[in-house]
Amino acid sequence: MKTFSTLSILLFLTCCSPGAVNTADSNKPLPNIIILYVDDLGYGDIGEYGATGVLTPNIDRLAREGLKYTDAYSTAATCSPSRYSLLTGRYAFRRNASVLPGDAPLMIPAGSATIASMLQRAGYRTAVVGKWHLGLGDGDLNWNQDIRPGPLEIGFDYAFLLPATGDRVPSVYVENHAVVGLSDEDDPLEISYSAPIGDMPTGLSHPQLLRQAADRQHSDTIVNGISRIGFMDGGDSAHWRDEDFADLFVEKAVAFIEDTGNRNQAADPFFLYFSFHDIHVPRLPNERFVGASEMGPRGDAIAQVDWMTGQIVQTLERLQIDDNTLIIFTSDNGPVLDDGYADQAVELLGEHRPAGALRGGKYSAFEAGTRVPTIAYWPNSIEPGTSHALLSQVDFFATLASISGQSPEPGEATDSQNLAAALLSAESRGRDALITQSATLGIRSNDWKYIAPIPEGVTIPTFVEQNKNIESGFSRRPQLFDLSLDPGEQNNLVDQFPELAAEFQDEIDRIRTSEE
Repeated sequence: MKTFSTLSILLFLTCCSPGAVNTADSNKPLPNIIILYVDDLGYGDIGEYGATGVLTPNIDRLAREGLKYTDAYSTAATCSPSRYSLLTGRYAFRRNASVLPGDAPLMIPAGSATIASMLQRAGYRTAVVGKWHLGLGDGDLNWNQDIRPGPLEIGFDYAFLLPATGDRVPSVYVENHAVVGLSDEDDPLEISYSAPIGDMPTGLSHPQLLRQAADRQHSDTIVNGISRIGFMDGGDSAHWRDEDFADLFVEKAVAFIEDTGNRNQAADPFFLYFSFHDIHVPRLPNERFVGASEMGPRGDAIAQVDWMTGQIVQTLERLQIDDNTLIIFTSDNGPVLDDGYADQAVELLGEHRPAGALRGGKYSAFEAGTRVPTIAYWPNSIEPGTSHALLSQVDFFATLASISGQSPEPGEATDSQNLAAALLSAESRGRDALITQSATLGIRSNDWKYIAPIPEGVTIPTFVEQNKNIESGFSRRPQLFDLSLDPGEQNNLVDQFPELAAEFQDEIDRIRTSEE
């Protein structure tokens, strides 16, 4: 077993010199960049990572013809914090970020630096399509008027959003600064997370209307036969149908790609942040994907993700811009089965293992909470292979800055490291250490994984504690694992290596309280 001092950890965690190595080739046009960001996709949920019961040929092709990573991480075990870190290059605990309600204000302050605003400086056209869940407005939002600040105020030229999540109201789309389809001034859209409003049925008042039974948390307003978190009234003409998400998001993404693809690529590259709703609950894939897997709605949703991925790649190939487009495929956190709705995710699992050989999943401090499938694909620029480099989504900012000939400005992306070399070659090293966030913080460094004890006063969400399918990894005592010998995190070595555990804890405390 390898040990090392706090000094070595400190050096690797703080020597972030973003942009120190610029990988842009002045003789070539800047590449288009697409981040395909899946929701709740586990380490073992696609074919090239060991999936059974569902076929993912389009994603598998990206893995075979690009770089498949075995040690790549989201920064957090839940979605809003991961999305914040990916876009800003800052750890989300610095913002006290947690999963947001559907009516939360914009988590990233207007004018803040994001990957999108950084790429705008380099001349990119930028778009976000799909699930947002980073808040909108300033905290007192009228959904019937201009919705701002939002993505357009933090670097995106175009936005077509599912504002929060499929299981939270508002159950409407937002395009740029407006709800899509609001057509009746006498039927305004109203949202409440504090008390029931209006006369729309709820899962508690009208359970006979439900297509999927739900737990108490998900039993508020019913839209499209599914009860959600939160209360909604009015805006009938704007309500979504969950089964349309895939087609509509692909349609909007393809239109953006085509618009840019028909321009001068050298002068007008694009950045697309394509954020899937799948495979988040409620799982209601389009009718043509029902039965596409052996695992019911969750597996069918994975098949739908694969189709959507294929549509994006085929568009690039049709426009003959695939050779000049970098695609990063990854997930916002690990897998979850029963997450509020009765959709047979547990009963129809079969031999499939969503987390592969890892322990835990979404919400968890264990590896499967944040170690996620990650693929980098760029024909003729990335040599196919398997990379064991340690990398984090917080590094996408500095890495993409380097690839696009930029450097983060002072104060931007302060936790982000330039790992462009590791994104382009399986032979290059990534980080030696990174931070992960759940209800507590952890460090992954070389083969070691340390999980800090749950701080006093921090309560674990009841639904996590009560759900037997969620293995949280939360403990009031520290945990230390050697992943080279124990990838399933079964043997806590903290008593054998108390000094090493103490060094890790000191480093977490230093980073958590450090000024930027």
